[in-house]
Amino acid sequence: MRAVPNVTIVVPCFNEEQRLDVQQFRIFRAPGHRIDFLFVNDGSSDGTLRVLQGLHAEDAERFQVLNLERNQGKAEAVRQGIVAASKRATDIIGFWDADLATPLSEIPSFLDVFTDRPEIEMVFGARVRLLGREISRNPSRHYFGRVGATLISQTLGLAVYDTQCGAKLFRNDAHLQTAFANPFLSRWIFDVEIIARYVQLWGRDRAAKAIYELPIRVWRDVNGSKVKSTDFLRALRDLRKIRRAYK
Repeated sequence: MRAVPNVTIVVPCFNEEQRLDVQQFRIFRAPGHRIDFLFVNDGSSDGTLRVLQGLHAEDAERFQVLNLERNQGKAEAVRQGIVAASKRATDIIGFWDADLATPLSEIPSFLDVFTDRPEIEMVFGARVRLLGREISRNPSRHYFGRVGATLISQTLGLAVYDTQCGAKLFRNDAHLQTAFANPFLSRWIFDVEIIARYVQLWGRDRAAKAIYELPIRVWRDVNGSKVKSTDFLRALRDLRKIRRAYK
């Protein structure tokens, strides 16, 4: 009988006490998969850790907590979470934004890609406004994002539509462990640096065949986002760092 795949979703959390929808995590299931969540408390100054510890107390197998004593930023919180998850008997590892801008109900579609396409190593959510989908984005963010996506595609040499959607899953293998072994140079667009590391490992042709961008069905801007329009300039600086480091 075929083994049920194990999936770990890393959820970086910084001051999410008021925004974390714990009930959505409690009720979520993906038929045919065993899914657990690894919440990374990134040095929160509010009651986030207490909320996460409460979830862990309810179900220690499904809800695990990695506590970082000081705030290190989303990039490092995600990296440390994935490093910790990769040491377990887990088939698929991903990270998901705590605000659930991409709802958990999208996860099964990501997992279907891995099942149907064994050559795929990573699946990224893409926020594409198509008929029949509910993609609600702030207009200015959307247009900044399209400019950024063009520059990112030029840097990577890959036709990537949306690197910044906070929903990404990977096969847990030696390539994942290598790609996440060292801290990222970028604080603002580490998602781009993840792709750059895979390109460096494999070359562009193989990377292009191993990455799958999945247009998600639902995405919405959530109040309280920590990303600001002024971060676009910081992202441009980080993109230059990536261009220099991963030629």
